[in-house]
Amino acid sequence: MARTSKTAAVPPTFNIALVGQSGRLGYEAVLFVASLRAKSPDFAGRILIAEPQPGPLWTKDPRMPGDLHDTLNAMGAEVVPFDSAHFGEAYPYGNKIEMLTALPKGAPFVFFDSDTLVTGDLGAVPFDFAYPSASLRREGTWPQLELYGPGYTDIWKSLYDKFGLDFDSSLDLSEPDEYWKRYLYFNAGFFFGPCPHEFGARFLDYALAIRDDPPAPLVCQSLDPWLDQVALPLVIHSFGGGRDSAVHDHIDGDVTCHYRLLPLLYARESQAVIDTLEEVAAPNKIKKVLKGYDPIKRMVFQGRGEKVRALFDQNDMPRREQAIRNRIKSNGFWMR
Repeated sequence: MARTSKTAAVPPTFNIALVGQSGRLGYEAVLFVASLRAKSPDFAGRILIAEPQPGPLWTKDPRMPGDLHDTLNAMGAEVVPFDSAHFGEAYPYGNKIEMLTALPKGAPFVFFDSDTLVTGDLGAVPFDFAYPSASLRREGTWPQLELYGPGYTDIWKSLYDKFGLDFDSSLDLSEPDEYWKRYLYFNAGFFFGPCPHEFGARFLDYALAIRDDPPAPLVCQSLDPWLDQVALPLVIHSFGGGRDSAVHDHIDGDVTCHYRLLPLLYARESQAVIDTLEEVAAPNKIKKVLKGYDPIKRMVFQGRGEKVRALFDQNDMPRREQAIRNRIKSNGFWMR
């Protein structure tokens, strides 16, 4: 049963944060903000686009071009610079960790991956910032068990023990022992909490400790690209949060869609999501900028998305994402 709060329904305002940088993420940020303005016009919080700055951990300038800055600012978003001290180009997923302390201290926040569309009213989502949570739209991607290696319980318990956290209270006892859903695991496509500085500092501490000194049961486990999703449930649990949040009835549901990549969006998302994408991309001032990114130009404006859609029966979709990707690729329509 989803947890509800008697005292904190929706605060008057909260901040939305996402990462924007050169290449795909900057253009996706434009789509996100355009969809937010179209579908949640009464949102009164700040929209913060965190942008990594040039430095020794980047071989190329990671900042967005000026036209993206101008377009985001025109829609009321604020570009917030941050420095990459620990991850950078070698692990770009670390951006969502390092950027948190560049956000306003003490202000409730919701982070979204840039490859997300807003399809409904965010003001109707019952965020309880005293009970952090994150996306449950995930598969059992980590850990990958070895035949004679440690199981889920040994691996996850070693992490909880490392940080002095109570392991047993994190378990979903309605799921079988040694089945991945029994263990607290999120997609990092969205997460929220009461203060980005406190959340970000702990997220960074946990991620670096796991990367640099993993417990022995992780010896056979890859942390690239999974490091953020390994650390995130530990951080959320440490702040008293978990999986049982009422937001999951709306985020990754009727209010937002984490589409991941445009070919996947056209293949598997609802017609309402496709309509939202094409609606918010249509105004000339937005279209002119978005055409600077080839996958958007071809998928949205030149009809390739419709061809991807026609490859699938929406009532009989492949169960595994990899099968969807393979069919798109075999037909020559894969782009990212």
